[in-house]
Amino acid sequence: MGARKRISAEKRKEALKTMYFAKLQNVPTSPRKMRLVADMIRGMEVNRALGVLKFSSKEASARVEKLLRSAIANWEQKNERKAESGELFVTKIFVDGGAMLKRMRPAPQGRGYRIRKRSNHVTLFVGTKSNNEEQN
Repeated sequence: MGARKRISAEKRKEALKTMYFAKLQNVPTSPRKMRLVADMIRGMEVNRALGVLKFSSKEASARVEKLLRSAIANWEQKNERKAESGELFVTKIFVDGGAMLKRMRPAPQGRGYRIRKRSNHVTLFVGTKSNNEEQN
């Protein structure tokens, strides 16, 4: 690794130390279905987002709820205090495509149709309102 690349990697690591996030990788649902849930809570206050996720009928919402609880716990751990209501917000949430399992399904006349079983990676950032305004 060259010096320039190492320096930029160290800067990236330092920037992540001031951010509060949680990652969920290799979730066996399609990214499109997970993005519908992610769009529901983007920019919301965390207690309200937890309520929305708890009463959502989508299967992916249970996984995102657990991820959000993890991100809140990470924030509390780094700041050494409990999160109060109205303080924390979902600043960023994004869903990336993961590995794809490729399978074959029997089809008429000796053919085979390809099935793609998709997975995804979810990254969720939480922060206070003052951090939101500084980033924009």
